[in-house]
Amino acid sequence: MPAKRDYYEILGVSRDASPEEIKKAYRKLAVKFHPDKNPGDHTAEDKFKELGEAYEALSDADKRAAYDRYGHAAFAGGMSGGGGGGGGFHDPMDMFSQVFGSAFGGGFEEFFGGGGRSSKQRSGKQRGSDLRYDLEISLEEAASGVEKELEIERNVPCDACASKGSKGSGGVRTCQSCGGRGVVTRQAGIFLQQTTCPECRGAGETIADPCPVCRGDGRVQRPSRIKLRIPAGVDTGTRLRSSGNGDAGVRGGDAGDLYVFLHVRDHDVFERDGADLFCEVPLPFTVAALGGELKVPCLDGRSSIKIPAGTQGGTVFRLREKGIVALSSKRRGDLHVRVQVEVPTRLNSEQQDKLRAFAASIGDHNSPMQEGFFQKAKRFFDL
Repeated sequence: MPAKRDYYEILGVSRDASPEEIKKAYRKLAVKFHPDKNPGDHTAEDKFKELGEAYEALSDADKRAAYDRYGHAAFAGGMSGGGGGGGGFHDPMDMFSQVFGSAFGGGFEEFFGGGGRSSKQRSGKQRGSDLRYDLEISLEEAASGVEKELEIERNVPCDACASKGSKGSGGVRTCQSCGGRGVVTRQAGIFLQQTTCPECRGAGETIADPCPVCRGDGRVQRPSRIKLRIPAGVDTGTRLRSSGNGDAGVRGGDAGDLYVFLHVRDHDVFERDGADLFCEVPLPFTVAALGGELKVPCLDGRSSIKIPAGTQGGTVFRLREKGIVALSSKRRGDLHVRVQVEVPTRLNSEQQDKLRAFAASIGDHNSPMQEGFFQKAKRFFDL
């Protein structure tokens, strides 16, 4: 018979681990090696049993003290009060159920999605599903806020049976397959497995005389129109919740919620970064040289900026509070305008002559950017 592994090693904790650390380690490993997670895997089953034995010994202060002093011999002859015949340890499934039952308020079947049902489920009422809707809006709508009317297909209460699911007075009756529990249990080797009852689909009850319109569900699928208010400042990825506008619940159960995911379309002029806007505007080279006023677009119309004489291409001007209002805030971002000097492409002979005369008049000493560049480039080109 192979020697038993050290209990601390099994749980992966140090010998001075606290009770909470021991419990945390057990929970993590017990879920990993639980037979329901590893059907037919005998190695996982053996590890699960080993974990239960290690945890039972180390979670009890007296047993842990005895183990620390005598090792596995502490349980061989009933030294710790664990009893004889296998050391007095319990069924590992009982240990798992106790630990997870205390942690989650229910048994281990509930932890894996089975177990009992709520009072609403036992009465046949079940909450409706949450729904998702993807909505595309413009940048202008995102900036100012807008109200939209959405048209969606969803389950709504059945008028024919007033959501009861029954067409007459027969009403509902306890499911004969599961006895009203909503789950059925079957033997799987030494373990019991619980699954949702296929007869009542977990409701615990069946309809004696199903409504012919909704077939006992208490709801039917219909197109619905829902108004949604979109606040100013939303962006792509913003999620809005419309409470109670998801699917209607089964047989009068609470309705689910509608979650609207927003997508803001790319704009022809502006780019956005949070609450700030950015755009590029062409600047006539005469205005760049002489200075003047430049009209620039804004989301809410137009604005003007003063261009100093000698403005270079790529210069950025900031218009304060001409951006977008930040979501759930009164702070408004800025508009950043980057000017690009526009060079004429069609000049007649008279214009060309005047431009040559202008170039000759200023010579090479009125181009600060050019002068700075060639000063830096001297060491490369030996100019």
